[in-house]
Amino acid sequence: MSTFNTLTSGLRVLLIDDGAHRVQHISDQLARQGCEVVGVIAQATLIHDCVLRLKPDVVIVDSESPTRDTLENLATLSAQMPRPVVVFSEDASDDPMRRALKAGVSAYVVAGLTAERLAPVLQVAIARFEQDLALRQQLGKAQAQLAARKTIERAKGVLMMESGLDEDAAYQRMRKLAMDRGVTLADVAQRIIDAQDLLRSI
Repeated sequence: MSTFNTLTSGLRVLLIDDGAHRVQHISDQLARQGCEVVGVIAQATLIHDCVLRLKPDVVIVDSESPTRDTLENLATLSAQMPRPVVVFSEDASDDPMRRALKAGVSAYVVAGLTAERLAPVLQVAIARFEQDLALRQQLGKAQAQLAARKTIERAKGVLMMESGLDEDAAYQRMRKLAMDRGVTLADVAQRIIDAQDLLRSI
């Protein structure tokens, strides 16, 4: 068994027949490489439910050209339950390829459905997915940290205005509250802001 086959062996794969009608061939090739085909569907609207229920490691779409419904459902999947997605397509035009990548597709392969290429394509898709996921997580963490800093700065302003504290004293009071209550500084800051908003609404 080749190195690629060893790496893909045991993968749980969901197949989507998006009009090319080659899923049986793909399924046979996956089985030869030790993958488990957990489901085959022909309706894009079923993608989300099938991924939730079957929990595949990889999703493969077999298509003449990805339909709008398929890409919309793949975009929803990417946002809610991200998975590596491979699209095998016969459409080499630029627009569907761009739309597929924007929808979260990890690999878009044109006229490349051969037994020899299947395992390497899966490995590339998984590697790219993991890289993209790490970048998204880093971005999400950075955005959360920025939002927390903004909340803390706003709460300091509230304490300075309402209690007559200077900036350092306001920060130290918030820090003490966070330590005493076993919560984060951002949590304390949000509670201060919420309390001010509540008082203003009365």
